[in-house]
Amino acid sequence: MTDNIPANTAPKSRVAYILLAFFLGGWGIHNFYSGNKKHGIIKLVLLFLCVGLIVNPIWCIIEMITVTKDENGVNFN
Repeated sequence: MTDNIPANTAPKSRVAYILLAFFLGGWGIHNFYSGNKKHGIIKLVLLFLCVGLIVNPIWCIIEMITVTKDENGVNFN
């Protein structure tokens, strides 16, 4: 089996991911950083619908704790 991980994908910083989630997580910036554009767009839509004011902070805390890989499956360093 071959992995779907591109050969030129460098690992991203977990510290940067956590800081982006903490300070700009309501806008989903950390999701765009990790390559997960779908979650980033969903957070932006929720924020503009005002539902994100309640949901996004909880979602960001969960992601800060649980996410250890980017969208390509590469572990954060």
